[in-house]
Amino acid sequence: QVQVMESGGGLVQPGGSLRLSCAASGIIFSICTISWHRQAPGKQREYVASIWSSGYTDYADSVKGRFTISRDNAKNTAYLQMNSLKPEDTALYYCKLWRDGTAYWGKGTLVNISS
Repeated sequence: QVQVMESGGGLVQPGGSLRLSCAASGIIFSICTISWHRQAPGKQREYVASIWSSGYTDYADSVKGRFTISRDNAKNTAYLQMNSLKPEDTALYYCKLWRDGTAYWGKGTLVNISS
């Protein structure tokens, strides 16, 4: 059974940083494409960033230059380093693993940017 679990969310002041983690089990992590998505209150879920098994990365324009996605296949864990956080980054952040046409989602971790 595939399990995906996000962690690392919290309350941070504007301009601060957070690092989210996405730990997975029950799947060959190294060949998965991993992406982060977020959903702010009252809004639709939106794409944040992806990292492929090759290490290639992609970012939404809204986070480019501020967020960095990475992965540690030995630990079956992916990360989202978030810097220069803004109030509009407040959302529930989800990790998704994608392999062979199947997506596996975590339940999310809450990020709240407020002074």
